[in-house]
Amino acid sequence: MAVVEPRTGQAAQVRRRIMDAALEVFVRDGYVGAKTDEIAAAAGASKQTIYKYFGRKESLFEHIVLDRLGGIDQLFQDAMGELATTDDVEPTLRAVARKFVHALTRQSHLRVRRLVIAEAGRFPKLGHAYFQAGPERVHVALASALERLTERGLLRADEPLLAANHFTWLVTSIPVNKAMFCGDDVRFPSSELDHYADAAVRVFLAAYRA
Repeated sequence: MAVVEPRTGQAAQVRRRIMDAALEVFVRDGYVGAKTDEIAAAAGASKQTIYKYFGRKESLFEHIVLDRLGGIDQLFQDAMGELATTDDVEPTLRAVARKFVHALTRQSHLRVRRLVIAEAGRFPKLGHAYFQAGPERVHVALASALERLTERGLLRADEPLLAANHFTWLVTSIPVNKAMFCGDDVRFPSSELDHYADAAVRVFLAAYRA
């Protein structure tokens, strides 16, 4: 069945309502346990409306996953542009690190991340798409910025892509790992996330400052 893209504000609202409701059902019941009837009831829509906009349950699941990556991608593309052109590396890296850790510890992002990991065996193509559109895309953009800073003599990153991975793991590994294993009850105060970000930048620059 062909999927209908929204062409009006009302259609976009219906589509968003279905996606938000479906995410809650998928998180609660898993992909296999999630029933289209329950998604429709939670969204205040009919099954026919879901099929009209998304087709099968599998397609709805894929739309949810890739939709959640869009906002994060734009955030980091903007941040990478600022980083690549800065003359004051340390405060700019701190700003990037703080944006990064706050974005990746949002409950909405963590929920989708858990779903993708849980269903990676069932949807390997979706897992690859998530990785390419999320972590890999961010690391490539960050590596490009680090390479430009190295060319300008502000950093010393001989392997920019490896350095980009070092940076993101230094920034996010503690809170994201805890949240992934311990579920939605985990909450981090902003001050704690900022501390992880600032400490990560200090360690990163100890290794990569020119």
